[in-house]
Amino acid sequence: MTETRTRLALVTGASRGLGAAIAEALSPGHHIVAVARTTGALEELDDRIMSRGGQATLAPMDVTDPAAMAQLCRGIHDRWGHLDLWCHTAIHAAPLTPAAHVAAKDWARSVDVNATATATLIRMVEPLLLSAPAGRAVFFDDPRAGAKFFGAYGATKAAQIALVRSWQAETVRIGPAVSILSPAPMSTALRARFFPGEDRAALAAPRDEADRLLAQI
Repeated sequence: MTETRTRLALVTGASRGLGAAIAEALSPGHHIVAVARTTGALEELDDRIMSRGGQATLAPMDVTDPAAMAQLCRGIHDRWGHLDLWCHTAIHAAPLTPAAHVAAKDWARSVDVNATATATLIRMVEPLLLSAPAGRAVFFDDPRAGAKFFGAYGATKAAQIALVRSWQAETVRIGPAVSILSPAPMSTALRARFFPGEDRAALAAPRDEADRLLAQI
């Protein structure tokens, strides 16, 4: 008898917001590998996934730690040998501030999470995606480059997407497939930090937005 092949989805930044919603939405058809720094939030996600009949492997790790990411990818390779889908939602949102007042620690963290970690993960995850029949990576744009007070976030998010667009162009014929999606404004903690007085009732729910975005891939 042929063993049923496990469909596997890696979600980086899975503890809350869009990442958590995507992990839940994918869980009926995929085993979820959920990566985030917050163990408690990952455990809550695991409960919700199990309540839907799904399964998850929790990886409480920092995406900026190359050794941890190498261990994660090695573990995926050794256990499953492939990765069908990678959804990258991990992001650092530095406080809004004039460009001349961006703190060195906020700039460094923004570069580490939003740009450097993305480059590291692309290098490590690509072989796993190529080992699947139709491996795909998915990223989420948020074009704030050049906007007032968004200097650290806007610049490093733009760097992330520029890198991803290069990867996307390079892999059109050879794979893996790379998608860049554009979420609608959502009622997330990230957006609340940027727009604290906004009417959240007018914003999309992360679960609804996850379903809409995943339908595009």
